Amino acid sequence: MAHLIENMAYVGETPWHGLGNQLTQNQPIEVWAQQAGMDWRIESSNVSYMAKNDRGQSIIMPYEDQRVLYRSDTHEPLSVVSQRFQEVQPREILEFYRDLTEQSGFELETAGVLKGGKKFWALARTGQSAALKGKDVSNGYMLLATACDGTLATTAQFTSIRVVCNNTLAIALKGQNSSAGVVKVPHSTRFDADKVKQQLGISVRAWDEHMYEMKQMTQRKVTQQEAAAYFDAVFNNTSMSMADQDDKIIQFYRDVAFQAAQANAKEKSEPNAKSMNKTLQMFNGQGRGATLSSAKDTAYGLLCAITEFTDHERRAMSQDHRLDSAWFGAGAGLKQRGLEQALRMIA
Repeated sequence: MAHLIENMAYVGETPWHGLGNQLTQNQPIEVWAQQAGMDWRIESSNVSYMAKNDRGQSIIMPYEDQRVLYRSDTHEPLSVVSQRFQEVQPREILEFYRDLTEQSGFELETAGVLKGGKKFWALARTGQSAALKGKDVSNGYMLLATACDGTLATTAQFTSIRVVCNNTLAIALKGQNSSAGVVKVPHSTRFDADKVKQQLGISVRAWDEHMYEMKQMTQRKVTQQEAAAYFDAVFNNTSMSMADQDDKIIQFYRDVAFQAAQANAKEKSEPNAKSMNKTLQMFNGQGRGATLSSAKDTAYGLLCAITEFTDHERRAMSQDHRLDSAWFGAGAGLKQRGLEQALRMIA
């Protein structure tokens, strides 16, 4: 099966998705554009269609409400959009980081193109870093991504990456109306890099708030019953009162036992039982960093099991499909629910 990634580049160690061309550090934006497959432009052409006149002759007619976006290098089509659609060029995504890398200590780490050019991104380390107890280190990053097929607004997002397992987690997305840590520019609006940086603040506030919450999670001890209830809420998008938990937990463990005894069974009474069982095992010591004091039997360990499962274990057709899902799709939604449920445990 063809990869979603058209091209990609990275510096340092191989990234968690294991894809791309390795560069040496401190390369200029121009080199990144070439090696990451982002040295082309989005061009557009008005939509036309072929009709027949009353004499049966073919005539080409314009459809003025729509445009076709296509690549300048291969002329491959990318999408059909309205005349109001404001596309963002691949080079603009990289140029966003020029002053940040040259003056503010940011360092580009990965950049690339997905779906043949329909989606592209760049990820830079901000220089922020923090250690939880047990020397469990997370580093701060800035992710900027966009799409020209209507699937993603141009999004600037603070992200943390846990060093021990390379798990990624969007920072400070506590609700759909929250603006802390993320700025989204719809394609009905022109992308203004300076305005986005101003809105983000390019400050330590979002990072500090995020790490404070993570530290609170490391202090919140959880039982096996709470762990099973947490994974049920995350995977099945449910919520329950404490009074409802016992019956749910009993059913969950019955399903886990049934699955172990009937590995080839086609039906399971508990939705997502296999995924829930896997993350519970990861939480109980099989996950990377699960035995560190920050994660062992804590709410933070629950969240880490979800992020590791999404980034490394969740079923995907390929690693680039997994990346797309973990950052922009269903996997990102799963991690968001994991974060929200963990935050409820420390509220």
